[in-house]
Parts: sequence; structure tokens; C-alpha cells
Amino acid sequence: MRLQTDTRGMTLLLAMMTALGPLSTDIYLASMPHIGSALGASNASVQLTMSVYIVAFAFAQVLHGPLSDKYGRRPVLLGGFVVYLVATAACVFSTTIGMLIAARVAQALGVAASSILARAIVRDLYAGARAGRQLAVQSTIAGLTPICAPVLGGVLESAFGWQSSFVAMGLIGGAVAVCMILLLPETNKNIQTGPISLRSILESFGVVLKNPAYRSYLGIQAFSYNGLFAFLSGSSYVLQELYGFGPTQFGLIFAACSSSFVTGAYLGGRLVSRRGLDGMIRLGVTCVLIGGLGQLVAVLAFPKATVALVAPEMIYFLGIGFLLPNTQAAAMTPFPERAGAASSLIGFTQMISAAIVSWIMALTLGASAMPLVVVMAFSGLGSFAVFHSTTRYRGSGRL
Repeated sequence: MRLQTDTRGMTLLLAMMTALGPLSTDIYLASMPHIGSALGASNASVQLTMSVYIVAFAFAQVLHGPLSDKYGRRPVLLGGFVVYLVATAACVFSTTIGMLIAARVAQALGVAASSILARAIVRDLYAGARAGRQLAVQSTIAGLTPICAPVLGGVLESAFGWQSSFVAMGLIGGAVAVCMILLLPETNKNIQTGPISLRSILESFGVVLKNPAYRSYLGIQAFSYNGLFAFLSGSSYVLQELYGFGPTQFGLIFAACSSSFVTGAYLGGRLVSRRGLDGMIRLGVTCVLIGGLGQLVAVLAFPKATVALVAPEMIYFLGIGFLLPNTQAAAMTPFPERAGAASSLIGFTQMISAAIVSWIMALTLGASAMPLVVVMAFSGLGSFAVFHSTTRYRGSGRL
């Protein structure tokens, strides 16, 4: 029996598909020092298991979307789940850091299909504010992942060792795959004709990028996501090394910020029907501007005060909760026949931005939190500026 549109079961399945990618990064964070000890690897080598995952995830999305436009969502999802589960088993049985790094690349290549096509399926089923509300609900559910996964990973690490986090990934991924196979109908009703090739993929991306409204929403999201990932990649060092917090305290602060994102996504889902996609995006860019610039001012004034760093961050995360689901819905609205390609470019832009920001944080963080704070302020200002400078494109009727 297949799930029907507008059911809680469909929403929950798509949310779990969305959450599987973040789960595969967050759940093993507590195990990273122990992986180095167990496999005789340096900290830098262990960090590569995260870096290569991000890069591979970014480039995999470029393929999954167009392939699903051509062959349908279900076949591409099935292939992605098979690759993910085999790669996860390889992670469990890795005996060298090289094997683990290679398995993580394969993991990312597989799980990217789940994350990217969950968005494309939403566009297949919904449009406009309704799609924004659906993505907001999915983000609310998936947003629990960065709150719960590190805690679960820490418990598993203490009880069973570093491999247990990857076992958990496999069990959860397998359960989502079974539900997808049994319950998810084929939602792509606009299967593209003609042969699939690199040229056809690039042409599909070209069609999407020619739309000025799409480019506008892509820019708004890219700037805001830069600030989000600056905190994700730099907060562990800043809070533990510079502010002196322990792992448990860091986890609580991280959970508080993640809860702010979940709150934004939840409220966004409730309000988007009345305020519209652009109304919610306007609220989001205002929050990220206040959070980013507010953090810069507060940290300059009170460089040792934790609240000066964390309180504006929570405002920023609240804005991200308003922004991400609605910019994604708005960007994909004009492309029912190319939802996969449109979703792919959104995901690719996010992950490439994340990789660049992660690199900047690694190079610049040292004796001060200012590199993190400056990136946050620049990101909030950039997102706000793009939104207010592209009104004529977004309101031109091209959507």
C-alpha cells in the first residue's frame, strides 16, 4: 500500500529521508577522537572523514537530481540506499583510516540521493506556499537530528565503541530504505524524454539558472547557509578551547541553537499560508541580519561573555528555520518538470558553501572568536542585501 499525498505518513517518511544525511555526520562526532586511537590515525586524518563526506555529498547531488528527472525518483533512491548501506557496512569493518575515508566517500554518494530527492518529491506533490509548509514540517522533524544524534552517538561510544555509531547509521538507513520501497509511490509525473548525458544534465541546469527568481533565492540561501555552517564548523573550537566549556556543556549549547532552528521551521510552517513564501523569507533575512550583526557588536563589546556569542546565534538559527524551507520551495516552484535539477543545484550550492566556510574556519580560528563572528555578520548582511535587491525579479511573475 502506497502512501497518499497530504498524510502524516508521507511527511514523516520524507523527513526521515532528509534527516539521514545530517545523521551520518552528527552521530559519530563523539567517536572521532577514539577512531584516531583505534586506527592509529592523526586528528587531521580523522577530520578527513568529515571533509571528504561533505565534498562527495555536494558533487553527488549534481547527478541524482537530473537522473531522477529522467528515470523517476524511486529507482534513483533505491540505488542510493544500496550504495549507502554497503558503504556503511564498510565503515563498520574498516581497519585503517584510509578504508574509513573511502567508505565515507561512498556513504555520501549514496545518501545524497535521499536528501536531494526528498525536496524534489515535495515539488512533485505541492507548489507555492503549500510546498513551503511541507518543507517546514519536514525541517522541523529533521531538525531534531542535530539535537539527538550527538547524544545517541555519545551513549553508543561509551557502551560499545566507535563502530556502534556506524551500525546505528546502517540500521536507521535500512529502516528508511524499507519504508521507501514499500510505501513511497513514484511522484515524478514529468519524466523527461531523450538520452541522459553530461550535456543534457548541464543543459537542464542551464534552464534552471536562467530564471532570475531562482538565482535570487539561491543567493539568499547560500549567504544564510554560510553563517549556519560557520557556527557548525567553528563552534566546537570556540566554545571548548576559547570559552573553556566541556563536551557536555558544548552539547547543550549546540542543542539550544538547534532547538531555535526547529522553532523557526515549526512557526514558519504555521505562518506561511498567511504570510506567503516571500513574507516568511523576509522575516528570516531580518532575523539572520539581526543575529549576525548583533553577534559582532556583542562580542566586540563583551569578548568573554558567552551570552554575547550564543544569544545572537539563536536568533540567527531562528531565521534559518524561517528561511531554508521557504527559499527552497520558492526556488523550485517554476520547475515542475525539472524539480530534481533545481533541487540538486540548491543542495550543491549549500554543500560547496559549507566546504569553503569550513576551510576558512580551519585557517583563521586561533586566539579569538572574531573569524567566526565576522563570517556570521557578513552572511547575515549578504542574505538581507540579496533579498532586498532582487524584489523586481522575485515579483516579476516569473514564479
